[in-house]
Amino acid sequence: MDKLKSVVSGEEGRKEDRSILQAADEASSLGWGTRVKGFVGCFVVGVVCTILGVCMLFIPKIGLILFIVFYTFGNLCSLCSTMFLMGPVKQLKRMCDKTRALATTIMLTCLVLTLCAAFWWKNFGLSLLFCILQLLSFAWYGLSYIPFVRDAILKAVSICMK
Repeated sequence: MDKLKSVVSGEEGRKEDRSILQAADEASSLGWGTRVKGFVGCFVVGVVCTILGVCMLFIPKIGLILFIVFYTFGNLCSLCSTMFLMGPVKQLKRMCDKTRALATTIMLTCLVLTLCAAFWWKNFGLSLLFCILQLLSFAWYGLSYIPFVRDAILKAVSICMK
């Protein structure tokens, strides 16, 4: 019956024209309580993975690789946790805003380059550098959601540099 209503009302043609992200956003009709639980759960998994990665750093021989994997996965989970609050389409649009585009690009690039440096290039110094850049870019990205904080930090740094 719903199919018939959508064909008669002309919505059938519009459903075919929508993108995958729009379909995913419409499918995520979670209630607010469920969204908050999903956010908290995903964020806690991200934080636990990050802390576990730091603890793995002290294991001889394989500790550095485990640190890189857990740390990167933890950052990815923390980033994805906000998709529960906003929805995937809105989150991706906000990530690509002009104020966050550079931080998003650097953060995602560092996520990939960290894993490349650890597994393909076998350069652990470079992978640690990318982990540090992940941390800084993730913090800069997160601060972009708080109005005027990044401007205040830039002003404070410029005053300290004089």
